[in-house]
Amino acid sequence: MLLRILDRLEEILIATLMAAATLLIFVAVMHRYLIGIPFLYPLLFPINLSWAQELCIYMFVWVAKFGAAYGVRTGIHVGVDVLVNQLKSLWKNAIVLFGLLCGAFFTAVIGTMGAKFVWGLMHTDQVSPDLEIPSWFVYLCIPLGSYLMCFRFLQVAYAYFRTGELPHHDHAHVEGVEVDAPGAGVSEVTR
Repeated sequence: MLLRILDRLEEILIATLMAAATLLIFVAVMHRYLIGIPFLYPLLFPINLSWAQELCIYMFVWVAKFGAAYGVRTGIHVGVDVLVNQLKSLWKNAIVLFGLLCGAFFTAVIGTMGAKFVWGLMHTDQVSPDLEIPSWFVYLCIPLGSYLMCFRFLQVAYAYFRTGELPHHDHAHVEGVEVDAPGAGVSEVTR
């Protein structure tokens, strides 16, 4: 139950930040072009959107950190496994588990270093240039996203150890769209 809540929170955070950043950039670009129209100039000139670019950068960094963890959970990261698939089952399993544990170790190290960095920033008055929000809050995505990614690596490693299956993303599957006939091709579904 807690894992499903974490999964949904992860997905909601990623989708919300992406949607908000896209909308904000759209509004900022429209503002930039519409301010050049003479009769709109008096209405739009007082609106200051100089902070929009900085906020969008921060939102996309947060999306990238949490999106990487989502990628580990769902199996959408690119992997080169041509040589690994040629090995015997015992060696293949050992190498896959080793790779997953290396990913967990690496993200744990990055998360710990990020947490130390954020802790150090919390004791300063440093703020972002345009938004003037505390810098530690901006960088908080590093330890949070890295630790979540570490957890996802361990989760996938545990599932692989028990079942021998890695998460696999099916590019043909669209969530919410059900196909009545199992194994039906694209031509049958689109008719």
